[in-house]
Amino acid sequence: MSPLKMITATALALGSWCVSDACSRVVYQGADGDKPVVMVGRTLDWRTPIPTNIYVYPRGVEKESMSQEPCLHWRSKYGSVIAVGYDGGVTEGMNEAGLVMNGLFCKGTIYTVAPKDSETPVMSLAMIVSFFLDNFQSVDEADAWLKVNRFGINGQTFDGGTVSTLHWALTDVTGETLVLEYTDGVLNTYRGKEYTVLTNDPPMPQMRAIDEYWQGIGGKNMLPGTVRSADRFVRASYFINHVPKNFAHAQALGCLESIMGVVSVPLGYEIEGEPNLSSTQWRSVSDLTDRNYYFKFADSYGDFWIDLGRLSLNAGAPILKLDTQKYNDIAGCANGSLEKSNGFTPMY
Repeated sequence: MSPLKMITATALALGSWCVSDACSRVVYQGADGDKPVVMVGRTLDWRTPIPTNIYVYPRGVEKESMSQEPCLHWRSKYGSVIAVGYDGGVTEGMNEAGLVMNGLFCKGTIYTVAPKDSETPVMSLAMIVSFFLDNFQSVDEADAWLKVNRFGINGQTFDGGTVSTLHWALTDVTGETLVLEYTDGVLNTYRGKEYTVLTNDPPMPQMRAIDEYWQGIGGKNMLPGTVRSADRFVRASYFINHVPKNFAHAQALGCLESIMGVVSVPLGYEIEGEPNLSSTQWRSVSDLTDRNYYFKFADSYGDFWIDLGRLSLNAGAPILKLDTQKYNDIAGCANGSLEKSNGFTPMY
């Protein structure tokens, strides 16, 4: 296991806008002959509908982490495809270099309060995924930046006042993964190719201890079967570690999608008082090898995908949007359904 790194970070506890909810994330690492295959699958689960559209941003777009100072300002170095909830915040995405980042609900997250006169730049939860995808091509680069930079977290509540408590994971084309979790105001990072699964709470150290316990029992005998976070983690961990890693590329995609089905929650299911333990609304797979982004709504029969490699991502190219309400029955390659857009408006 890679050593735990502790990075002090400040965050504003003003209530946070949630760009992702209860979810499961799984990394497939294999090879199709001599060709490495790395894919990241995820589910998004929540009690109420979260309208989600797909955007493609080119290089060279000026962005900021908040609508007021102090904040971070940048110009995107890499083009990316992103999933945007409520047309206001980025849930996940993949850039042209093959770096993917996903945000997932983590009930135990605690952000500390930054002093009002602090010069520490503030990051909206609506923009944190875009910041990393726009600026870094690998886990190495993102990790190096985090070691020497501090930022606060800010956002808004959603769904009737639910406070967003998130953790994130980045994976690059080598299969290297970096998990980011806040605990008592401290940003803990966990790095290594062994971090193939992420769900929700408890934090990563306790979750891995639970997983190790079940490894001792053995999945051939019994696996936990509820929709709770730890159970989904154990099931995903068992299956991703017990499937072949020499599948042909298309079979690898099917394998990962089937594992995401194992940790999905049936449409219409919910537990009273636990909005994060509710129906899977959509699933995605980011193919870091071929730069295809696959997406499927739970109430749709077909998958669609964005082929990032066939789109112009040069500076000055238009921002593109796939309005999933307009194309609610889309299937297959969706590049032709992308339309020019002014971009989404961040819910700072």
